[in-house]
Amino acid sequence: MNNSEKIFLLIDANSIFHRAYHALPRFKTKKGELTNAVYGFSSILIKALKELKPAYVAAAFDVEGPTFRDEEYEDYKATRQKAPDELYEQIPRIKEVLTAFNVPVYEKQGFEADDIIGTVSKLVEQKKEDIKIIIASGDLDTLQLVSAHTRVYTMKKSVQDTVLYNEEAVKARFGLRPEQMVDYKGLRGDPSDNIVGVPGVGEKTAAVLLKKYGNLDDMYRSVEVEKPDIISERIWIILKENKEQALFSRMLATIRRDVKLNFKLSDAEWGGFDPEKARQLFQELEFNRLLSGLNELEGFKSIEPDSASNGLSREKDILREVDSAREAGILSDEIYNLEKELIPVLLKMEQKGIKIDKDKLSALSKKLKKKLQDIERKIYKKAGIKFNINSSQQLSDILFERLKIDPKGLRKTPGKKISIAASELEKLRGQHPIVDLIFEQREIQKLLSTYVVPLPKLADENSRIHTVFNSLGASTGRISSKDPNLQNIPIRGEFAEDIRSSFIPEEGKKFMACDYSQMELRVIAHLAQDKNMIDVFRRDEDVHAHTAALVFGIKEKDVTPKMRYRAKALNFGIIYGIGPKAFSESAEISFDEAKKFIQRYMEIFQNIARYMEETKRRAHELGYVETLFGRKRFISDLSSPNPMLRAMAERAAINMPVQGTAADIVKMAMVKADKELRGVDLLLQIHDELLWEGPDDKIKENISKAKDILENAASLSVPLKVDCKVGDNWGNLKSDESR
Repeated sequence: MNNSEKIFLLIDANSIFHRAYHALPRFKTKKGELTNAVYGFSSILIKALKELKPAYVAAAFDVEGPTFRDEEYEDYKATRQKAPDELYEQIPRIKEVLTAFNVPVYEKQGFEADDIIGTVSKLVEQKKEDIKIIIASGDLDTLQLVSAHTRVYTMKKSVQDTVLYNEEAVKARFGLRPEQMVDYKGLRGDPSDNIVGVPGVGEKTAAVLLKKYGNLDDMYRSVEVEKPDIISERIWIILKENKEQALFSRMLATIRRDVKLNFKLSDAEWGGFDPEKARQLFQELEFNRLLSGLNELEGFKSIEPDSASNGLSREKDILREVDSAREAGILSDEIYNLEKELIPVLLKMEQKGIKIDKDKLSALSKKLKKKLQDIERKIYKKAGIKFNINSSQQLSDILFERLKIDPKGLRKTPGKKISIAASELEKLRGQHPIVDLIFEQREIQKLLSTYVVPLPKLADENSRIHTVFNSLGASTGRISSKDPNLQNIPIRGEFAEDIRSSFIPEEGKKFMACDYSQMELRVIAHLAQDKNMIDVFRRDEDVHAHTAALVFGIKEKDVTPKMRYRAKALNFGIIYGIGPKAFSESAEISFDEAKKFIQRYMEIFQNIARYMEETKRRAHELGYVETLFGRKRFISDLSSPNPMLRAMAERAAINMPVQGTAADIVKMAMVKADKELRGVDLLLQIHDELLWEGPDDKIKENISKAKDILENAASLSVPLKVDCKVGDNWGNLKSDESR
């Protein structure tokens, strides 16, 4: 690259800190904090900044939770061994390093860091400025993005042994152009991500085919007509039989470049960093060898210390994000003003935090670990052998080879393996006692690793946990929570109440929780103007029993619990564009029954059926959908040539106006409650629930007022209904009619 070109350094944070963690010894600070991943990441960052001298820098992270790839393919990355918790516990420190170096972080629920990188690089390329992009990554997945404008900076053996890939370097190593790498994975697969490709097609055959035909589409246009001389009869047949799997594998391997981000080039300008802030952090982490390297970076312009408090700085960051969303056409004037009013409310919630009972969690941790050991011993006894229960392959061998459990009715993965996803294992309940034990083992392991063990480590000196709320964290408009995510605390299950009851108010105070009842069903009744559903809500009847009575053609008093359960599954499933297959699984009925049930439902609730079709039609026409109050979501995959992506986009189009309108109403309630309630502090927002803390007398003063504020936050064709409860912990809240 010549000296006149500006460089944009785009950091694939997840792959780098994973690579660093496994490459470096497990060194710790004197206080016992493990820091090897943070150290490796920091050393690569400093090395890249010194060598590349970028004009712009940004970092991308994965977000906890399923991505669109997981939704399309349940075994995506299933063979990849989960990294230990001690790696993920270092992520907040890595983000502290990036903050100290004034590097903005981009992440998006439902997408991987690679998709963020693909999108940002495309946005930068489209600006047609003299900017070259260098992607710093710990693996080679981003090689498909290499172009005349983009290169990949990665490691060889150690974190300090780096190599820069341009188009020629990619071709020299793989014999293919960068844009052919996804076609290569479509044929060859990618074992690290459990992408199967075409069985029997190895690296050599895949490369030979692509050299001849250029890409997967042209190859199939030819090989479906006649067998090429470069492959055997057996491979020719395999290729034709696995066309759909090859195209599906390519789709999984393709980095998305259309993620909706609030990205501005100016936000990523590298003006240097605050040397003192970085120095203090490195001293705290005991990175003595890296401290000297900071001096070599101080030639860059230092950021002037902001005289405002950290709170004000955070407020400015959020306001910039809200302004960007408005400029992008996502927010109407009404929602823009609402989002601005919400900022101080969220900041107060973050600052206040919520208290946990560390002793209770410690006792629960011991209890769960002992129970986990007991369950695992029982599993080994039932299996007749000790094995890795967390290994999909080993578990599959035990169930279907050793124990001879009948896999009939279970789906197979694209690799023709019997799926052992939770939804499939459910079908095996009752066939062998080991199945129930596996479910118990998985549940307890998740509780320990996600909540019971990490939560005490995240609390401050007053035992309060401070989550970070993002008002624009979800494309629907829902508020998200991270570091830690307190919106996913379990509600159901044997130990859910134990975990929730470890969240406690300060001494002399109580919790008050107000929860919207069937919020999204009430919203869709209004949006669709469906008379049947509007009437049942206006009469304050049981909407699920009423639906069951109508669908089954019986009196409401004759509705059985099973009938009501099925009606409930469909009532809520409709919001997410549920189809017969998904409904048959959730309602535990046959596919044909599910089809008939949905057909009857649509005949009864005709306006809901009409609303769904009209919403899809308008989404295709406009390219976006919006809430009742004007919050938009642009959905690019509506025009995708891939039918699976297109179907996903249509489901999102149906869901967003409903979920988004509900989210807007909750935000309106939060703003109004903040202005009108006195003596109580809002701590958490969990989708349709709000949780306050305050002295008992103040709770008594405010509970009726809070209910009134929430129920009148917006005016719909149906009444909004709110249930309020009070208690001494989050797991034991009770209605108190006398209040």
